[in-house]
Amino acid sequence: MNTDKTRYADGFDDAIIGLWNDTSTGIDRVVYDGTKMVDILTDDDGMPEDQAMEHLQFNTFNAYYGKGTPIYVTVMNREEIDHYIENNDE
Repeated sequence: MNTDKTRYADGFDDAIIGLWNDTSTGIDRVVYDGTKMVDILTDDDGMPEDQAMEHLQFNTFNAYYGKGTPIYVTVMNREEIDHYIENNDE
């Protein structure tokens, strides 16, 4: 498997929110909205939300397929980020 190319998460095209050029490797990485990915599994596949999140965390979000591995994010505005940091800062 050639790890030096841009990779996609199969079945989640509707969750793509952008492309990031990794200047350290020169390889573009597809950026996905993780929440939309959960929605795809719950809406399209009928999977319960907690099971969808567990499935994605185990099989997708933490998988590494080389330099072109997609990036998975939680889309938040400034207020949501501040709230998250405030409640999760150790």
